[in-house]
Amino acid sequence: MELAFLSPVLHHPGPWASAYVAGAGAGPDSADQQELAAREVRHQLSRQGADERTQEAVYEELRTPVPEEEGRAVFAADGEVRLATPLRAAPPLPEAQWSPLPHLSPLVEHLGEERRCLVAYVDREGADFELRSAEGSEELGQAQGLDWPLSRTSSGDPSESHFQEAVENTWEKNAATVADRLTRVAARTHPDAVLLVGEDRQRAAVLDKLPVALRPLTTQTDRGGRAAGSGTDLLEEEIAELLAEQEHRHGARVLERFRVGRARGANTAEAAVEDVASLLEAAREHRIETLLLRPGGPDTNTEVWVGEEPDQIALRRSETKYLGDPEPSSARADDALLRAVAATGGTAVVVDEPRPDSEVSPEGEPVAQAVDEEVPVGGIGAVLRWSQPEPATG
Repeated sequence: MELAFLSPVLHHPGPWASAYVAGAGAGPDSADQQELAAREVRHQLSRQGADERTQEAVYEELRTPVPEEEGRAVFAADGEVRLATPLRAAPPLPEAQWSPLPHLSPLVEHLGEERRCLVAYVDREGADFELRSAEGSEELGQAQGLDWPLSRTSSGDPSESHFQEAVENTWEKNAATVADRLTRVAARTHPDAVLLVGEDRQRAAVLDKLPVALRPLTTQTDRGGRAAGSGTDLLEEEIAELLAEQEHRHGARVLERFRVGRARGANTAEAAVEDVASLLEAAREHRIETLLLRPGGPDTNTEVWVGEEPDQIALRRSETKYLGDPEPSSARADDALLRAVAATGGTAVVVDEPRPDSEVSPEGEPVAQAVDEEVPVGGIGAVLRWSQPEPATG
């Protein structure tokens, strides 16, 4: 997950109010449900000592239902909402926290990674393009080819052979036009996957003309077409499955890099670390490329100490040379690391918790044990941008 959207909460001093609330939907009592949730958040913040101005700012932000949202996260300080963002999923009950840093770890879990699929609805005349994600769809224009000749005749007259050849040439030229336009749209939108929808022959012709680099991202389906009303529920299911598959593959790639980097050691190229002390050191040195979080891991709630800036972070309060502040604040390790990683252009990914021990792998080992070997044992890990050189000896 890219973390640049967190910039409004990274450098402003705390304390912070953080709230996570499920959407009330669009039912007849949605306004009442949203009002109750907003009041509950305000009550929780009041009990934790939040000032009234900040309580009211969060309450006002949350009290109006937004039917299309699954949930919302709100972060406020000094009586002002600094960031409000919709969620892909939300806790069943309102959650609020008043703390020195924004409570960011649930945001990564509930927001999830947005994967995008570029869909091309292809026919013999051109294509329409659409960018799909879990958040919705965006129309991206069309590619319009030649409109004549497009249809072959059925007579067996040999004099028609030149016309038939002209029709097929038109199809090929139009496929090249679609492929060229699709390539340019993909370069602009950076999709995780490309889906060609439409008639078999024309899809195959477009695929054949795509650049080599784009083909591995591209799949085809006949569940739908370019004509109005040709969309199907099966096509919607296929797009959703493709997005979910891309999200899973991304997580698997990050986990593989973490596993390999951890085996190599902290002082090697493409290293990975997972103990809290090493994570804090890497964060101070702006070396974390991707932070891995396993919700509920024992290290996520480890107490660390932070100064005003995101990279002022240490395991002990006495480490003032790292903190730059004679009065540092106590914070959760996951929140402090997320703030530091976001401030230095890093990313984050949530990895799954181990499954119950009752499940076994094909080798007969408990699945939870096998998973534990892959994910950060304490719940936090990192793939580093570069290694820390070994200290000189001799």
